[in-house]
Amino acid sequence: MLAQSTLKGTVVDKATGQPIPGVNVNVQGNPGGTSTGFDGNFELSNVKNGNKITVSFIGYKTTTIDYNGQKTLNISLEEDTNQLKEVVVQVGYGTVKKKDATGSVSQISAKEFNKGINVTPESLISGRISGVNVVTGGAPGARADIRIRGGSSLNASNEPLIVLDGLPLSNTVPNGSTSILSTIDPNDIESFTVLKDASAAAIYGSRAANGVIVITTKKGAKGGVKVNFSSQVGINTVANTVDVMSADQFRELVNTKGTADQKALLGNANTNWQEEIFHTALTTNNNISASGTLFNKLPVRLSVGNIDNPGILRNTSFERTTTSLSLNPVLFDNHLKIDINGNLSFGKNQFQDEGPVISSAIGFDPTQSVYDTNSRYGGYFEWLDPNGNLPLLPNRNPVARLNQDERRATSTRKWGNVRLDYKLHFFEDLRAVVEAGIDRFDSKGYTQVSTQSALGFQPHPFSSPDYVNLGNYSSYTDALQNKNLNAYFNYTKDLGKIKIDATAGYNYQLFQRERYQSGETRQPNPNEDVITEPDINLQSYFGRLNLGYDSRYLLTLNYRRDGTSRFSENNRWGNFAGGAFAWNVSEEAFLKDNTTFSTLKLRVGYGTTGQQDISAQYDYLRRVTLGTIQSQYVFGNTIYATARPEGYNENIKWEELAEMNLGIDYGFFNDKITGSINYFDKKSTDLLAEIAVPDGANIRNQGFFNIGNVRTKGVEFSIQSDIVKSDNLNWNVAFNTTYIDQEISQLGITVPGFQGYLAGDNIAGGQGNRILINSVGYAPNSFFVYEQLYDADKRPIAGAYVDRNADGIIDTADRYRAGKTAPDYTFGLFSTLNYKKFDFTMNWRASVGNKIFDNVSSNLGYSDAGLRRQTDLANVSSDYFNTGFTFEDNGTQRYLSDYFIKDASFIKLDNITLGYTFDKSLIKTASLRFTAGIQNVFILTKYDGLDPERFNGIDNNVYPRARTFLFGVNANF
Repeated sequence: MLAQSTLKGTVVDKATGQPIPGVNVNVQGNPGGTSTGFDGNFELSNVKNGNKITVSFIGYKTTTIDYNGQKTLNISLEEDTNQLKEVVVQVGYGTVKKKDATGSVSQISAKEFNKGINVTPESLISGRISGVNVVTGGAPGARADIRIRGGSSLNASNEPLIVLDGLPLSNTVPNGSTSILSTIDPNDIESFTVLKDASAAAIYGSRAANGVIVITTKKGAKGGVKVNFSSQVGINTVANTVDVMSADQFRELVNTKGTADQKALLGNANTNWQEEIFHTALTTNNNISASGTLFNKLPVRLSVGNIDNPGILRNTSFERTTTSLSLNPVLFDNHLKIDINGNLSFGKNQFQDEGPVISSAIGFDPTQSVYDTNSRYGGYFEWLDPNGNLPLLPNRNPVARLNQDERRATSTRKWGNVRLDYKLHFFEDLRAVVEAGIDRFDSKGYTQVSTQSALGFQPHPFSSPDYVNLGNYSSYTDALQNKNLNAYFNYTKDLGKIKIDATAGYNYQLFQRERYQSGETRQPNPNEDVITEPDINLQSYFGRLNLGYDSRYLLTLNYRRDGTSRFSENNRWGNFAGGAFAWNVSEEAFLKDNTTFSTLKLRVGYGTTGQQDISAQYDYLRRVTLGTIQSQYVFGNTIYATARPEGYNENIKWEELAEMNLGIDYGFFNDKITGSINYFDKKSTDLLAEIAVPDGANIRNQGFFNIGNVRTKGVEFSIQSDIVKSDNLNWNVAFNTTYIDQEISQLGITVPGFQGYLAGDNIAGGQGNRILINSVGYAPNSFFVYEQLYDADKRPIAGAYVDRNADGIIDTADRYRAGKTAPDYTFGLFSTLNYKKFDFTMNWRASVGNKIFDNVSSNLGYSDAGLRRQTDLANVSSDYFNTGFTFEDNGTQRYLSDYFIKDASFIKLDNITLGYTFDKSLIKTASLRFTAGIQNVFILTKYDGLDPERFNGIDNNVYPRARTFLFGVNANF
């Protein structure tokens, strides 16, 4: 019998010499083993001469040592860069190596993020991941619209579920804030993991129908304390403005077509109103962080950041100050891992009534001066009636609106998560994990209109002896709270070539909101109100099983049972499941040592997810609500509040999504070239849509119903390559493209002649006109228009449209669908070039097949738009020179002409950045990197409007995206 000994030792990082906690130390072929503690020390018993000792840890190369009676071992582990790339969060409640993932999962880490001044986190991944479309706005801190594989619903939310350090976030934003991610400093983010197909996302169940984005923030690192400081300055400039008539062109129009009264209204100025409301602004972005291990025991990271982002529209701004703290201790000989994340964010916003302000600047008479010394409205020019009264219809002076209408808000957001991960001492294959998180988001703000503003409350006309301008004032508060609890068990076991990973648990989430609005306090009977919204409660039971055989055959099965308070007891619970299989062909004997096909994995998956995220909290209940001060009865001297029954739908239920995914992951030449190809086919059924209700069918005229199906098919392709990799020169290029085909296949019970449900907001021009429609056989949000007729010179003929149904009448039956807002293809290209200490990055995006409605030209592109009245003038879109349109024909048809549907395809260079690094040559204690770059560099497009990239497909009074010239410095100590 061989003597058995106890082996002691220490495991350290080869590069830094710092101890590594949590390293697995085992006798090869034997069960059990041990792991290192905080100080990197271990003690392994029952070791015999001739045994092989394996030392392994995620992110490091495994080391095998022959045991020949040594009493102690000092082991240095070397980082495995290939293995580090493989670690991804796959589906909630766990991690998996990329090579073992069975679903469609994409990850992008900090070093791969888009460069430049990224005010909000969404811009870090714009154009970087196939199947993920990110459209940012122009206003400071504006939310981005994110769609994964085109979304899945008509009226329910199409936003993906965002999970931040284990805490699922709400998509609801309080008044006075811009987005759910605007409070997060992008400098604190370590990685984004996107779960795109239903087999990967099904474990998130009810909230995963639109995909899942898992955000992981930076944590404390092993070793000594490291300090990072970054500072950026950006000069935001106006890249483009709307093309309208100049002062001289407008004078010629009025003198040619105007009446004597209108000619007399012309001024002597030459005012470019868009130049008056836009300006160049300076953005600053600073962040400092410290991370390391305190007392060689406690990994910690502390970060403080501030960004001040004035908008290019005057008197708009976004400021954010953040503090983030992460503690990650490991206790009880590596059996209890604790992750504590705490975050505090303060925001300051200055808003404007952007649409009306920009609309006024586009349409205001360019022959008028900004100022009028005789004006009672703060010295600003305003249109007045001959008797001095303020008319109702003309545009107000846009500069006056900016300076006399103050809209400010502040917000405080506190969120955090505590995670306890306990590996049972008596059964180390089993872990018990509990996560508790809270997200509290409070805001308050006000709108104050000057007593000298034309927008102020003026109860009597100026001609009255009682004239007074009281201005306006209103305020509000808003408080949102999101509580989350996860509790689950995870069992892992290696049985020779078979690997088992099983998870089962419970999730509880509660959303609460209370808000206050003062009403207009300077007006009679302000509509003051406190609104306490009904709580939304989600509860779930979930499970997942991962089986692997010899790293070649991989199977994932998951299930989730979700309950929501939005539906009745009969429809409350939904069951969602998914399964995926992957074959690692490159692990087979015939390919294992093949350097040409270094990676080849085939994947197939199918899963179902659900949707319940609609604006109506308790639409299934029969409710009675009390009326406001606007709906009261007076009997004698007593005022009585009214009580009115609300519409309801007791049969409302889950919208469901079923999705199939086929995928290939590939790598060539020892993974010098890598990428993936995915085909997906998903079908949404029982769509939750807010639709019109026939008279008499309900006690409301509009509400939520389950009405139809949408089918979405597509292909995703991505490839990246280290084209050059040497000591002095490295060049990496990544490219992705996505094709999506989406079609509504059913819209419930309809009647003959039914063309679909109109969608979207009203467009500018006419009354109540909507130009988007959801129709069977077409893509969601298709343009619904009249077909314009043209003359021999290809100019549109005013009032002439195609009688498509040949009934001799031009009416709504002749409208047709002319394209859609969403693109057919999207592309992304990212290139990084490093030469010695220089680095150069650039990021391109492209979109093909999407259309846009030029609402500026449709609303202002005819002469009567400027000569509508005898008492004021308004500017006209330059498109008038292309059409010669004079008047509104048949009331609304001109507004809905397909002439204004334009090709919105584009190629855009999002940013370029040049950097240079000084490796402790300037400062001995720090490495410095200096950068310079441009964001929103240029765009190539046929569209002659402001910007073809408009998420809702309607170009009207849009806050333009700035072109930013940036300079930065980054220091690592």
